[in-house]
Amino acid sequence: MNNKLVVTLGVAAAFALTTACPAPTNSNLNTTTNRANINTMSNSTGNAMSNSTMNSNMVSNSTASTENPMVGGAPMLATKDIIDNAVNSKDHTTLVAAVKAAGLVDTLKGAGPFTVFAPTNAAFDKLPKGTVETLVKPESKATLTKILTYHVVPGKQDAATITKAIKDGSGKATFKTVQGDTLTAALEGANVVLTDSKGGKSIVTIADVMQSNGVIHVVDTVLMPK
Repeated sequence: MNNKLVVTLGVAAAFALTTACPAPTNSNLNTTTNRANINTMSNSTGNAMSNSTMNSNMVSNSTASTENPMVGGAPMLATKDIIDNAVNSKDHTTLVAAVKAAGLVDTLKGAGPFTVFAPTNAAFDKLPKGTVETLVKPESKATLTKILTYHVVPGKQDAATITKAIKDGSGKATFKTVQGDTLTAALEGANVVLTDSKGGKSIVTIADVMQSNGVIHVVDTVLMPK
C-alpha cells in the first residue's frame, strides 16, 4: 500500500514538473535565433558605420592636405589668379602696391602659367630705408618692373619640380626669370634657398600656394637682378 502511494505521488510530481516547464517549442527556438540574428546584424551595421566614418575621415584628411596653405591670414583659393589671391594677404600689401605701380596687374592676371616668388612686407623692410618709396614713384617704373619680373619664372614650378631640378643638378638648379637673369636654387637643410644675381639669398618660407594661373612661393628677402 505504501509503495503504491509513493509511486503514485512520484508520477504526479513528474507530470506537474513537465506541465510547468514545457520543452522548447519551434516558436521559442525561432525567437531566440531571430534575436541572435538581430544582434549579429546590429553589430555588423555598427561595424560598417564605424568603417564608413573612418573612411570618410581619411578622405576628409586627404582632401584637407591638398588645400592651399593660409597666407597673410587669408585663404588662398586655387580657383583664383595670382593677383586676386595676393590682394587678400596682409603680408603682401607692399608687393601688391609695387605690382600696381609697375603696371603688372594685367600681366599677372593673364593665363600664364607663372611661378612667382613673392616677398613679404618684412622682406621689403630689409631694403635700405626709402628704397620702396623711391621704387613706387613713376620715374622709377622701369627699375621696379625689372625687380618684380625677376621674381617671376615662366611655367608652373612647384616645390617637387624645383627640388628634383636641384637634385638632378648635383645640388643646384638655375631658373631663367621673365626679367632675363637667372635665379639659382639650392637646398639648405629642409629649405629651398634662392640666390640672386648679386649673391643675395632668400628662403622659401611657404611653398606651393596654387593659383588658377600658376603657383606662388612666399620668400623672406627681395631678390635683386644685375
